[in-house]
Amino acid sequence: MKISLSQLNYHIGNFDSNKAKIIKSISQAKEEGADLIVFSELSISGYPPRDFLEFDDFIKKCEQAVIEIARECTNIAAIVGAPRINTSGKGKHLYNTAWFLSDGEIKHQINKTLLPTYDIFDEYRYFEPNKDFKIIHYNNESIALTICEDLWNVDDIPMYSINPMDKLMLLQPSIIINIAASPFHYNQAKIRQEVLQKNALKYHLPIIYVNHVGAQTELLFDGGSLVMNSEGQLVSELKYFEEDFKTLDSTLIDEMEPKNARQHSKIELIHDALVMGVRNYFHKLGFKKAILGLSGGIDSAVTLVIAARALGNENVEALLLPSQYSSGHSVKDAKDLADNLKTKDYTIAIKNIYDSFENELKPYFEGLPFTIAEENLQARIRGVLLMAFSNKFGNILLNTSNKSEAAVGYGTLYGDMNGGLSVLGDVYKTEVFELARYINKDKEIIPWNTINKPPSAELRPDQKDSDSLPDYTILDAILFEYIENRIGPDEIIAKGYDKATVDRVLKMVNTNEHKRYQTPPILRVSSKAFGMGRRIPIVAKYLS
Repeated sequence: MKISLSQLNYHIGNFDSNKAKIIKSISQAKEEGADLIVFSELSISGYPPRDFLEFDDFIKKCEQAVIEIARECTNIAAIVGAPRINTSGKGKHLYNTAWFLSDGEIKHQINKTLLPTYDIFDEYRYFEPNKDFKIIHYNNESIALTICEDLWNVDDIPMYSINPMDKLMLLQPSIIINIAASPFHYNQAKIRQEVLQKNALKYHLPIIYVNHVGAQTELLFDGGSLVMNSEGQLVSELKYFEEDFKTLDSTLIDEMEPKNARQHSKIELIHDALVMGVRNYFHKLGFKKAILGLSGGIDSAVTLVIAARALGNENVEALLLPSQYSSGHSVKDAKDLADNLKTKDYTIAIKNIYDSFENELKPYFEGLPFTIAEENLQARIRGVLLMAFSNKFGNILLNTSNKSEAAVGYGTLYGDMNGGLSVLGDVYKTEVFELARYINKDKEIIPWNTINKPPSAELRPDQKDSDSLPDYTILDAILFEYIENRIGPDEIIAKGYDKATVDRVLKMVNTNEHKRYQTPPILRVSSKAFGMGRRIPIVAKYLS
């Protein structure tokens, strides 16, 4: 049987667009002589639809789209993903369903069994788990149709008490098809392929796997749909971060030549994911132009490059906002970068504005030393100016804070923490340096002085980040252990880190949770990002 894999970039709730893309792919599959075309999990609605699933109108539009797509399925079958109403009168209102369409109508509905409720996933909030196991007989294949997490319960210590494939194997399938919405992080492709390989080896069946691609606010999907033979060898792999399409003969999968998975460095993956994330965020919301504050520092420099590559240099503007504490080389570095990228830039010195604020506050602040209040005042002036440009010209402000700063609260609310989208909020400072070097791998785009100079907020004379924070190599290592690995202070100290430093860093993380609740959406590139996948109380005493 000839099967087409269609890896598409969907838009949550944009039924006309999603339906049109699916129907176009069905036409292409027909032209290539396919018997069956496979789309990804919740392809009709987009993933994750979240509380849109609580609206009856949303569910009706999903079902209507499925019916209209089914009419296109003549001389071909299709598998699409969409929510389905649970009519049993028991349990959650919906199922997460794979719909099998052929002969112009809906033929089969296979519901998802394992509903992830961890990190960014919250599927049991909406869906009832499947309890009825069946396979689909079509042409010369007996299909074990599964949905994403249904194949992930293969660890030595399983997360779930049931394994859907164990049930389906009793019905003697000839092939596994898995439709998925597997969000990106920089290790996810490797983990995903290992999970699929375990299934292929355990059940001695070939696997066809179709994933989402594209960004849905902070969640990024890398694609990487694939075909694996019954010996767990990769025989076909679709593109990463792009839509793609592939047709093959299912009866020849075990005869196809094995191939190595595409090799991508961690920093290359992060770079490509961020470019896609910015591009999709703007295009799906109907935005075109971006603006950011360009300081001459490395964070804003990397953000500007990412934005220019995502949106086109003509659609990105930089605002240079030097204060009396900004060094001359920082202004020059910022200007040189804007010139290298051919992005439009404007310079507004903030000293006069700062002086006017200071003059108004003098009756209340007189006699008091210069403190963080005066430092934050400068950051908030910059924030006001950037938002003024955003409001006046319709440019969306990009936030340039990195994960290290967000973790320890090294940022100013309503100042440099402003923005419609956080580009680097899941990228540690040490990784930002790696990104900058990756950007410069072929030629100097970011001035090398920006990369090589000590990081500084430049909010007081001769200020350096190291005055307030541990060295970033130490800070980021401690943060990674606490945030991504979720281990406590004693275990981190046992790894060789100074106790006072560990205690101080973890206290900063937990006492600054209130700031992170007020940040813009953060593009997720790690296994544990700030945002929807990390739920920490603001008012708490633990390690604070």
